Amino acid sequence: MKKHLLIIALIITFSSCKNKTISETTPVNLRYKKLLEYPLDSLALPRSINFKTNKIKTIKSTDWCSGFFPGNLWQIYALTGNDAYKNKAKQWTAYIENEKFNNRTHDMGFKIFCSFGSGLKHENNEDYKQIIVESAKTLSTRFNENIGSIRSWDFNKDVWQFPVIIDNMMNLELLFEATKISKDSTYHKLAIKHANTTLKNHFRPDNSCFHVVDYDTVSHQPRMKVTHQGYSDESAWARGQGWGIYGYTMAYRYTKDKRYLDRAKATADFFINHKNLPEDGIPYWDFNDPAIPNAPRDVSAATVVSSALVELYGYTKNETYLNYSKKVVNSLESKNYLLDETIQAPFILDHSTGNWPKKDEVDEPIVYGDYYFLETLVRLKAQ
Repeated sequence: MKKHLLIIALIITFSSCKNKTISETTPVNLRYKKLLEYPLDSLALPRSINFKTNKIKTIKSTDWCSGFFPGNLWQIYALTGNDAYKNKAKQWTAYIENEKFNNRTHDMGFKIFCSFGSGLKHENNEDYKQIIVESAKTLSTRFNENIGSIRSWDFNKDVWQFPVIIDNMMNLELLFEATKISKDSTYHKLAIKHANTTLKNHFRPDNSCFHVVDYDTVSHQPRMKVTHQGYSDESAWARGQGWGIYGYTMAYRYTKDKRYLDRAKATADFFINHKNLPEDGIPYWDFNDPAIPNAPRDVSAATVVSSALVELYGYTKNETYLNYSKKVVNSLESKNYLLDETIQAPFILDHSTGNWPKKDEVDEPIVYGDYYFLETLVRLKAQ
């Protein structure tokens, strides 16, 4: 009798497990659902949340972060196979299309490729392809042939003449892909010129990078090397190092230029071997902040690097890179960084730092921290 009851109990348990997959009940997947539940609003894409005021910071498509939330939904779809995320991703992605004509920003890649580019990985959508090509055409208008770079910002004109930030390396993926789609090599060549100029002028002898290099519009040479978001002009702003590592790893993917691979490896080694990198792999917002170990962490810097290093591992087979990425994921899926399931906000991770000098989005959940975390998971899944 007891044996029969045990068998019945096992059958009931097995049936229950079949209907309720593990992926639906793990803490990180419970966070995914918060993104799905967030109401559609073309004028209120979520960017971050301030827990002091308990207010979600929302943005319009013009903000450089607008493409990340649609991209997050596309990537959760890739991880779960749940069509609900795909359907919601398509709706949010549509809100970004107007940006394809916005020539007042260099952040076209972040906005368009993180949304439409993410979608294109899951369906052969001709409209998405044309939007990417049109966006690349728009971005190209900011390229200065004499300087060999895409202009980053238009503000601070009384201080800078032609500022180029390390972040701008991330927007080259849009150009490389536009050439693949259109067969027009113009975009590919432009991306290479920008990468080469940045390679020449942005990096220090210790393999860290400056945030901003400002070029003289007459001589076309660097006139100052400064920071806008780091601790000081000579400090190593953590996320900036991540943009450099990711940018040159990605550029190597499209060009197989060994100089790009060597740059990515050298800056990655600087990052993961730095004496001020905490044991759990989540860096302080700037490696040179004198407040360390009491300085804020930056989860977004960790996720940008962890995603890049999964790809870099594929080119180098250096286990150190893969191990760092896995350590970061392990740390971020712990209670130290993963938002509790009771928090009603469309974010997954806490403790990113946006702009410390302006005291803006410091030690908060930020949408791009989630984006590169999810991309890390997608890339690890493909290993």
